[in-house]
Amino acid sequence: MSFTSHSAGSGSRAARRTFEFGRTHVVRPKGKHQATIVWLHGLGDNGSSWSQLLETLPLPNIKWICPTAPTRPVAIFGGFPCTAWFDVGDLSEDGPDDVEGLDASAAHVANLLSTEPADIKVGIGGFSMGAATALYSATCCAQGKYGTGNPYTVNLSAVVGLSGWLPCSRSLKNKLEGSNEAVRRATSLPLLLCHGRADDVVLYKHGEKSAEVLSSSGFRNLTFRTYNALGHYTVPEEMDEVCNWLTARLGLEGSRP
Repeated sequence: MSFTSHSAGSGSRAARRTFEFGRTHVVRPKGKHQATIVWLHGLGDNGSSWSQLLETLPLPNIKWICPTAPTRPVAIFGGFPCTAWFDVGDLSEDGPDDVEGLDASAAHVANLLSTEPADIKVGIGGFSMGAATALYSATCCAQGKYGTGNPYTVNLSAVVGLSGWLPCSRSLKNKLEGSNEAVRRATSLPLLLCHGRADDVVLYKHGEKSAEVLSSSGFRNLTFRTYNALGHYTVPEEMDEVCNWLTARLGLEGSRP
């Protein structure tokens, strides 16, 4: 699926990019369908690898949708193309923000969730750059709009970010403070952030700072979990935490034998 992004002054060709998203992998629920979660992979990965892991989790009531990011030139790799949800020059909240790329990916995710039945709770999760995109989507949900100002209409029930960071963090507090409705939505949206202290790709301090910014901006329903020896990968202990948290926050039934 392609998503064409227009920015201000889109009369020039340089102001318009078309993003071709890759293959989407779906893990269907083994039990009663109660929730659907879009899970986003990390930089250079694809939806297939995470779909295989998610299929093994004891969460029979969740449908997982695992899309694949567009292949695009990435600044951190000197312009070398790979799968990426947005362009990035620095894997932290300190780098320049590719709002156009972030909006395109957040819109793609929202589109995947938009066709779910009304009684199904929906959420977004991800690892590394996928976590950054999930957290960006959470801020769009709270504000009720994308970075471009277009309306964000999906009502998220849970957001999970593993080994990630928060894009556009510097302006978040100001954007939310101006709207009581945005603060209300931020307060009611459950977030789970997990990060390893031994992460040498997205440093632990960036994950910790992202959690602090989200919390101080109004996301009060936030859980931040730390794993002392964990690097830039996931472990069963962390995925157990994700399972327990999703089961509790989404009110899932029959998720444990």
